[in-house]
Amino acid sequence: MHTGLKITAFAAGLAATFGSAYAVGGAVDPAVAAKESSHQDGHGAKDGPAAEKGAEEKGAAGKGAAEKSAREAPELPGGLQISQGGYTLDLGTPRVEAGEPAELRFSVVDDDTSRKVTAFRREHGKELHLIVASSDLTTYRHLHPERTADGTWTTPVELPEAGGYRVFADFTPDVKNAEGITLGADLAASGEARSEALPEAERTVTVDGYEVTLDGALRPGAGSELKLEVEKDGKPVTDLQPYLGAYGHLVALRAGDLAYLHVHPNGEPGDGRTKPGPGVSFTATAPSKGAYRLFLDFRHEGKVRTAAFTVHTGGAAAGESVPEGEESAEHGH
Repeated sequence: MHTGLKITAFAAGLAATFGSAYAVGGAVDPAVAAKESSHQDGHGAKDGPAAEKGAEEKGAAGKGAAEKSAREAPELPGGLQISQGGYTLDLGTPRVEAGEPAELRFSVVDDDTSRKVTAFRREHGKELHLIVASSDLTTYRHLHPERTADGTWTTPVELPEAGGYRVFADFTPDVKNAEGITLGADLAASGEARSEALPEAERTVTVDGYEVTLDGALRPGAGSELKLEVEKDGKPVTDLQPYLGAYGHLVALRAGDLAYLHVHPNGEPGDGRTKPGPGVSFTATAPSKGAYRLFLDFRHEGKVRTAAFTVHTGGAAAGESVPEGEESAEHGH
């Protein structure tokens, strides 16, 4: 994943989150300006230099206001748009069959040339990171697609349940001054769909015989440390193996709209100060209050496992006390 962070019962939470998502969308959608005439039709105003000058001043003022509004508009989290920064995610496989092996095909298109992008910077050992998550955040896949020479990416995938999913392509184009981009597109798994409730927040989760404990809180509008401790059979795991250039890889998704948050590890293998466990530390910033799902990938004994946590911003992580007055504090985007 990119090393920078600009951070990413279900029905009730979904309604609340989508309400805020719609509000953000309304703030950033382009406005349609009404055309104004440069003269008045018989109501005392005159055409000529003075009228033209006034129209020019109005136009300049309007342009300045629009530019200021664009500068001050809140930046959307990643994954909410299929097109951003001059690039579009072209998902060639918008539908698969639930429970059946399938091949996911997609490409990243340069909007200026309408051509598939074939040059990417390697981030954490990969040119592009692909995440697939169900809309209720109970299914998560971190995939490693292969790119052909013409810019088409493919990867096998099997989604267990019918319903809606979101595909996230996280990459940096290999061009001057390029920044990391995360694009998102909808994917459907055919069959009889049913949504699961967002899992309850727990401080410790168990996966494949490993116990992973979360310490720290995800906070809106402010960076904070999230530390995860890995144990097996009641003993700390001190020989984690590097995975994607770190001892752990963390993805955060916001419940409801599935906004994708970039999270970066604090330290890396071989830097002389980062130990291979049992703790893996990350810095994260949430764009808003709400429920989030954290997915930690870690490698041990040659196998990658994923531990998932539900957290709520504006308060403490599971097992933490809430500082007085913090729960009522308001944070902007």
